[in-house]
Amino acid sequence: MSRAFLKRNFTLNAETDLSAPVSLLSVQDYPKLKLSYYQAGNSIIARITFNDPKALNAISDPVLQSFNKALSRIENGVDHKARCLVLSGEGRAFCAGANIGGGGGGGRGGEPQDLQVFPDTAGLPGAGSSLVTKYHPLMIRLRDLNMPIVAICQGPIAGVGMSFAMAADMCICSDDAYFLQAFRNIGLVPDGGSTYLLPRKVGMARAMELSLMGERLPAQEALQIGLCNRVVARKDLDDFGMKFAARVATGPTKMMSMTRKLYWSSYNNTYEEQMAQEARFQNVAGASKDAGIGGNAFRNKEKNPKFIGE
Repeated sequence: MSRAFLKRNFTLNAETDLSAPVSLLSVQDYPKLKLSYYQAGNSIIARITFNDPKALNAISDPVLQSFNKALSRIENGVDHKARCLVLSGEGRAFCAGANIGGGGGGGRGGEPQDLQVFPDTAGLPGAGSSLVTKYHPLMIRLRDLNMPIVAICQGPIAGVGMSFAMAADMCICSDDAYFLQAFRNIGLVPDGGSTYLLPRKVGMARAMELSLMGERLPAQEALQIGLCNRVVARKDLDDFGMKFAARVATGPTKMMSMTRKLYWSSYNNTYEEQMAQEARFQNVAGASKDAGIGGNAFRNKEKNPKFIGE
C-alpha cells in the first residue's frame, strides 16, 4: 500500500483524540489464552488474547474453557471495572478457526477436559453439538456484554475465528491480515453466527461469494466492503489498536452499551419499535452522569470531555 493510500483511507479523523496513555496493569495466564488489563487514561481495558501461536490460535476446548472463565471475571468486575474489551491473537495469526482434532470443531473431536462451564449435554455426537453447547452461549455472552468490543487482528482470521472478529463492534486489521470462510474447504457450513453476521456486514452477494468460494479476502478489500474499520502496517498494529481501544474505553460507556443493544435489536424490530426503544434508552442515557459531563463540555466548547462510564 502506498503512503498516500494509507493516509487517505486508514487514518482517524484529525480531531479524534488518541492521546490517552495505555499501560499494562496485569496479566493472567490460562490454558492457551491470556487475560490482560490496561490502564487507559481514567479507564480500564480488558484484553483477551488467544495464546496458542504454534496452532495459529486455533480454537480448542481448553481455549473455550479459558475464554468463558476470563469473560466471567470481566463481566463481574472481579479484577477491575473494565469499560472496553479487546480480542486479539498471539503470534502471526488472530485465529485460524476451530482445532477440529482438539475438540474445538463441529464434530466430536475429543471430550472437553473440564466441563463445568458447559451444559450437561456437552460432547454429544453430531457435527452441531459442540456449537450448541460451547460456541453459541459464548457468542451470546459477547453480544450481551455491557461494554464495547474491539478486535485487533493480524494474519489469518478464518472459520470461527472470523466469527469472533465479526462479533466485535469494531475491527482493526494489519495489512497482512485476511478473512477466510474456511468451512467450504472442509465440507462444512459456516457457523459461529457467520451466516447471521456476514451478510449484515457486507451484503448477501459478497457473503455468498466468500462462503461458497472459500477464498481469502485481504484486509484492504475487507475495509472497502465494511468488514473491518481500519488497516495499519503490521508493525503498528498493537500500538494503534490499543490506542483506538483507549479512545473507546474513555468514552461514555453506558451510552455505548445501550447503543450496542439498539443495533443488535434493530435486526428484529420494526421501524416504529426501534424508534420507541431509542426513546426509552435516551431517557436512561440522558439521566446518566456522562450525559451531564458531555453537556457541560459542549456548552463550554471543550473538545474531549472526561467521561467516567456512569
